[in-house]
Order: sequence, then structure tokens, then C-alpha cells
Amino acid sequence: MLFELETYTRHAKWLGLAAIGVSILAWTVELMGMVYVCPYCRVQRTVIGLLGLMLFTGAGRHWMGKYAAMVMGFFGAVVAANQHFMGWKSISSGKFEFNDTLIIDPFLLSGFAMTAIIGLVWLVTRQQK
Repeated sequence: MLFELETYTRHAKWLGLAAIGVSILAWTVELMGMVYVCPYCRVQRTVIGLLGLMLFTGAGRHWMGKYAAMVMGFFGAVVAANQHFMGWKSISSGKFEFNDTLIIDPFLLSGFAMTAIIGLVWLVTRQQK
């Protein structure tokens, strides 16, 4: 059931709500000053929230919603991929170190964000009228 694609399309609204929650939580943590200000992270968390909103409201049922999701998703995924690649670049040069607080490590978070954004775009494009 966990690895069935139909499970995710059937529960798209709940996944959209979860994405909105992740975005709000990430913004809250930054605005409280618990993490450093990162423009890459800001783009990723905003795109995740907007895609979640599109899933939750059903905005992706119209072709314009699907197109908007693809544009936003492409932008967010490119930003996440660039941030993630910087980690691979550090690994290749032998200078890579995980953040002291592993839960806010940019290498791990950008990889998760890239995966989430691509998955959310896929779910939005699967919405039907």
C-alpha cells in the first residue's frame, strides 16, 4: 500500500495539507531565529507550501493550475538541486561536514525538498476534474 501510486493520488488532499504544515513549520523556525536565513531554503519551503495549497484546494484540476505547478515546481526543484549539488561538490573536494544539528543540515534538507517538490508536482498534474 505504501508503494502504490494510487495511495498517493487518493490521499492528495491530505498530502497537500501535510506540505502546507511543513512549509509553515519551516517558516516558523526561521522567523523565530532558530536557523540561519537561507534564500535557497526560503524558495524551497515556499514552493512546497504553494504546491500543497494547490493540492488541498484542487487548483491543479484546471490546465492553468497544472502549468503553474510545473513552473513553480521546476523553479523550486532547480534551486533545491543547486543547493544539493553544493554538498556533493564539498564531498568531492573532501571538505564536506554535516551540520552540528543534523535535522537542519542543508545537504539533507535540500535532498528531501527536491524529492518532495517533484512528488507534489506529479500529484498536482494527476488531479482530474
